[in-house]
Amino acid sequence: MRIAVMGSGGLGGFYGGRLARGGADVVFVARGAHLAALRSPGLTIESAEDPFTLPHVQATDDPASIGPVDLVLFAVKLWDTEAAARAIAPIVRPGTAVVSLQNGVQKDDMLRPIVGDAALMGAIAQVSTTIARPGVIAQTGTMQRLVFGEFDGARSERAERFLAACLAGGIKAEISTDITREIWQKFVFLVGLSALTCATRCPIGPVRENPATRAMLLGVMQEVVAVARARGVAVPVDFPADRLAFIDTLPAGMVASMFHDLAAGRRLELPWLSGGVVDLGAAAGVPTPLNQAVRDVLILHAEGRPG
Repeated sequence: MRIAVMGSGGLGGFYGGRLARGGADVVFVARGAHLAALRSPGLTIESAEDPFTLPHVQATDDPASIGPVDLVLFAVKLWDTEAAARAIAPIVRPGTAVVSLQNGVQKDDMLRPIVGDAALMGAIAQVSTTIARPGVIAQTGTMQRLVFGEFDGARSERAERFLAACLAGGIKAEISTDITREIWQKFVFLVGLSALTCATRCPIGPVRENPATRAMLLGVMQEVVAVARARGVAVPVDFPADRLAFIDTLPAGMVASMFHDLAAGRRLELPWLSGGVVDLGAAAGVPTPLNQAVRDVLILHAEGRPG
C-alpha cells in the first residue's frame, strides 16, 4: 500500500514509522531539521513497549513530488489544515483515502470542501507521542489505538487494505462502522484533558484528586456529550462518568498535547477544542459555560505566548 504521511510529527511519525516497518510504501512529508534527520540517519521510535529504528525512509518537503497514493495520513496542526489539504491535491486520485488523525470533531468538515466527500475516511488516534529531537519520535506510556472507517459505515476494500497494513506494522487498529461516534467519544476525553490540565497548569493527577477540579473535569465532558447528542450523535449520556473512571487509571503526570504547546509558548488548538465545543453548542442551542470559561481563560495564549 502506497501511503503519504502529511505532517510527520508525533502522530504522523509514529504511525507512519510502524506502517513502513510493516512493509507499506511510506513517504513522509516534513520540513527543516526533522526532514534532514529523516533523510539521514532515519526515523527512530522511542518506546518502552516497542522501540525501533528505520535507517532508510522516504522523506520530502514537496507532496507533489510523491505521485498518486492509496492513502494519505493527514496529521498537521488544525490551523494548517486548508494549506496542507491543497498541497496534497496532486497525489489524491479517485479511490485515494484521506485519513485525518487530527484533533477535534471539525477536522473532516474542514477537509471536505478541498478533498471531497469520497476521499475522506474518518479516524481517531489514541497515543501519546512527541518529537523528542529531529528524526526521533518518543511515545509516552504504552497505550496506542487507531480506529478508522467510512462515514457511511461500510467496510470498504480500502479500509480492509489499510487495516492489514496497520496490523503488519504492529499497530493496534480496528475498523469502526460508526466512526462519527468514535470521533466524538475521543473528543469528550480530549477536551476534558486539555481544558483542565491547561487551565490549571497541572498534570491530571492533582486535577482528578481535588474535588473542585474533578467536578469541573466531569462537567466539561458532560457539556461535550450534550452537544454531541443535540447534533444527533449517539454518545451515551453516562459516557463522561466512564471517561472519568478511565482518567483515574492514567499516570498522574499525564497532560494533554496542548499543555506542552502552552508551556512552550506555541500556538494552541484551543479554538477547535473547548472553543469548538462553545461554537458547536451555540449552533445547537446547548449551553456550554464551563468550556466557555476555559476558552476565555486561555484565549490570550491561543496565538502563542503574549508578547
